[in-house]
Amino acid sequence: MKTICVAGLGLIGGSMARTIKLHTEATVIGCDKNSQTIMQAMLMGAIDQEYQPGDLARCDLVLVALYPRGIVEWIRAHADEFRPGALVIDCGGVKEQICRELIPIARERGWYFIGGHPMAGRERWGFKYARDDLFDNASMILTPGGDEELEVLQKARDFFMDLGFRRVQFTTPRTHDEMIAYTSQLAHVVSSAYVKCPRAGQHRGFSAGSFADMTRVARLAEDMWTELFFDNRDALLPEVEGLINRLAEYRDALRVGDREAMRTLLREGREIKEKLEEN
Repeated sequence: MKTICVAGLGLIGGSMARTIKLHTEATVIGCDKNSQTIMQAMLMGAIDQEYQPGDLARCDLVLVALYPRGIVEWIRAHADEFRPGALVIDCGGVKEQICRELIPIARERGWYFIGGHPMAGRERWGFKYARDDLFDNASMILTPGGDEELEVLQKARDFFMDLGFRRVQFTTPRTHDEMIAYTSQLAHVVSSAYVKCPRAGQHRGFSAGSFADMTRVARLAEDMWTELFFDNRDALLPEVEGLINRLAEYRDALRVGDREAMRTLLREGREIKEKLEEN
């Protein structure tokens, strides 16, 4: 990968650019609607130059780190500019809808689109929080269309492993969205709801790691997460409803004073957690 374009220099895109510059010799072209962000990225050495019309024709790889709708719109707008054989990978948090729209376009134009989702982040956003170690030991999920040559998939895997990712996980867009609804999106829903308790403002002196862990991801970009939640509504809604039903079991045990039921619920949770740690 000699020349790489990163579109969207927020937390994820900015961290991608910084990590690429740290681990590779590639020339990095940065694209962002905010001119101040471009200037910061240039000054920090995260990118070598700002995107100019015609630059995509010489890029081996294009990483698109925008909101889901922005990913589709940006790639559609530039679909005729990617060189034949180029690899285009997004970094969005949902995959089925994005891949459904973009994979056919890539096939028609003669370049490759692979859905991507780096499993890393922070509770703050924007280029100023970008880091060149954000992806160290993280997992990178890739959702190819299924007809790519093995060489293309290997090239994508090797690239992300070279950036410090611990694992590159290949899966389908639907499986990605179903799993992410549980492992990521549900956690953000729970954190947002939990921190709304009236006692939250009185926590100082009464809280430790549990409170910090439960409230960390309540600091979120609501525009992006609303888009993610509704793009993945069919997978997320059953997870939210399932959690409500499970919480009702704890509520009911407390309501009727059933200590044995509570002990059973807690034991079940502990045993599941222990099995997860074994794996």
